[in-house]
Amino acid sequence: MQETKKRGLFITFEGIEGCGKSTQSKALADYFSANNIPFVATREPGGTLISEKIRDILLDVGNTEMNPETELLLYMASRSQHTKEIILPALEEGKHVICDRYYDSTLAYQGAARDLDSNFIDLLIDFATYATSPDITFLLDITLEESQHRMRDRNKDRIEQEAKEFHQKVRAEFLNLAIKYNNRFVIINGSQEPEMILNQIKSEIQQKLDGKNETK
Repeated sequence: MQETKKRGLFITFEGIEGCGKSTQSKALADYFSANNIPFVATREPGGTLISEKIRDILLDVGNTEMNPETELLLYMASRSQHTKEIILPALEEGKHVICDRYYDSTLAYQGAARDLDSNFIDLLIDFATYATSPDITFLLDITLEESQHRMRDRNKDRIEQEAKEFHQKVRAEFLNLAIKYNNRFVIINGSQEPEMILNQIKSEIQQKLDGKNETK
């Protein structure tokens, strides 16, 4: 009788611009690779051919006339394709999925910062993700001042170019979400040295894996 594979761990990274989530996503992927741990590393918006094309539209600085509702639906379209094509198959194969942003970003950016109805967004999220939620979400938190300092020499995309108040709302909502969903959120001080952050991430993931094994 063939043994059923255990579902992989769905790991997401969140935070405001310049917080270091992409750096830590890659560092965790390198760690998994070095230790022969099966995984898939991906990002949002993007991750698939179709989703990456939607990403180009969303982040294009020339698309200044895009309204919040269009933006929301484009993110959801990208996420639906990404979840069905990449995330769910990998998890079912027993691979861990490392995702740079997922639906918490929509709640922060389009919900709080764009002031769109959070209840409606929740319905769209459930539909677009096939009711898939992360097992653990790392929120790399830095101040807005540090974010702006880190971003000062970057060629900013459409979202990154938003006003200071916009990004302040995003940060505040991430912190609210971390409190509301404290069973999966882990807040990490993003101002620490990258190695210290990675060590905290690895420790939290091991605890999560130990917890899953105990419930089997």
